[in-house]
Amino acid sequence: RLVHLDLKGAPPRAAYLAEVLPLLRTLGASGLLLEYEDTFPYAGPLGPLRAPHAYSPGEVRAVLSQARAQGLEVVPLLSFLLQFVLKHKEFAHLREVKVFPNALNPHKEESLALVKAMIDQVMALHKDLKWFHIGCDEVYYLGEGEESKQWLQQQDNTPEKLCLSHIKAVASCVASSYPTVTPIVWDDMLRGISEETLTESGVPQLVQPMIWDYAADLDVEGKVHLIEKYRRCGFSKVWFASAFKGATGVNQSLTLIGHHLKNHLQWLKVASNSPADVLEGIALTGWQRYDHFSVLCELFPVAVPSLAVCLQALENGGYSEKTKANVEKLLGMSNLETETFMSTSLGTFPGSDILTLVTQVSFYLKSSVDELLERNRYITGWFSPYHRKRKIIHPIIMHHFQPDAVSLLSKWNAVVQDLQAAMQQVFHECTVEEWMEENVHPSLQKLQQVVDDLDKA
Repeated sequence: RLVHLDLKGAPPRAAYLAEVLPLLRTLGASGLLLEYEDTFPYAGPLGPLRAPHAYSPGEVRAVLSQARAQGLEVVPLLSFLLQFVLKHKEFAHLREVKVFPNALNPHKEESLALVKAMIDQVMALHKDLKWFHIGCDEVYYLGEGEESKQWLQQQDNTPEKLCLSHIKAVASCVASSYPTVTPIVWDDMLRGISEETLTESGVPQLVQPMIWDYAADLDVEGKVHLIEKYRRCGFSKVWFASAFKGATGVNQSLTLIGHHLKNHLQWLKVASNSPADVLEGIALTGWQRYDHFSVLCELFPVAVPSLAVCLQALENGGYSEKTKANVEKLLGMSNLETETFMSTSLGTFPGSDILTLVTQVSFYLKSSVDELLERNRYITGWFSPYHRKRKIIHPIIMHHFQPDAVSLLSKWNAVVQDLQAAMQQVFHECTVEEWMEENVHPSLQKLQQVVDDLDKA
């Protein structure tokens, strides 16, 4: 049971990870799937790939040794979508399609050399790995570059074969230098490929596919058939990938636990209907952005209750009242709601204050400001944009709403200050800034502006 930490957005400080790893172990995790992206401390010619907030080599070593101390298996994930690489001018010449930083040109030797250099640097910091996840999902523009188009014109060449040869090349990079490490790939590019093409490609001997589906109503029978197909093609083992957050809305700020719990209960059915020896494990994904360029979705501390419920459901083969009570005890929470966004969510787990404050902001900030500015008749009638622009106000009317506006502003400023302080304990400044600009500033600035305009008028 690997917990996926998606570090391409809101990467937690190393100190917070040290605090949270023992809890993950207690909840039933047996490993971590670490998607570093630009937070890995790349060096040398790969130096430009490091984000300003990247972990230092020392921090990575510390997290890995803490994971080892907790008995957590670590699997690094290096997705070869490589948007975080191909956006840089130094590597832009390796794009499959010149204007899109989405896919690597598979025909250039330098592309493979880049991949190998990245794998080598990640491997150098990780000892005794059993698996290495090489991504390979949603490679939408593979085959659309000029060299690929020429390659596809040759007899018997197809987009499927191009995709498979790319996967094979990257997997062979791992296999040849690190023979004891098994590459894992996301399975979505493999699902639609015929059994014959898959079998002939040689890919099944090199990798283990990770079948992902984050739906609450995933098709159990369809998954069982897919596993049987992969077995017939020669894959020795398969993985499942569920989601505990980051799969229900690109700018979602709170996690609906019920959705993710249902997703895990469906995966349990798939497991019970599949041969016992076929399943290697499950990764509980927790996406932090839908891709390198999108906004943040639910922050990790906000989704800890969802992760706890999902891990415990997997460990106990279902979710009962007893399991619920255990989760509540481990998180220090009194009543864990799965079917609503929890509006009164206090807990004692690391980062629980962030959950409480994000819940307040998400539920009440925008609605309370909109209520005042758009539905208070004194504001809409006597302090409209027309009045505000001209600094006109009836002094008597002002007393009907100025105290409300001032008190609402001071209330929210206090909440936001607390949230900022809590977030700074867990995240770097760039994350705090991004989250505030997306989720707080639009409403707070509107309110501040009205108060300022009142003062001027």
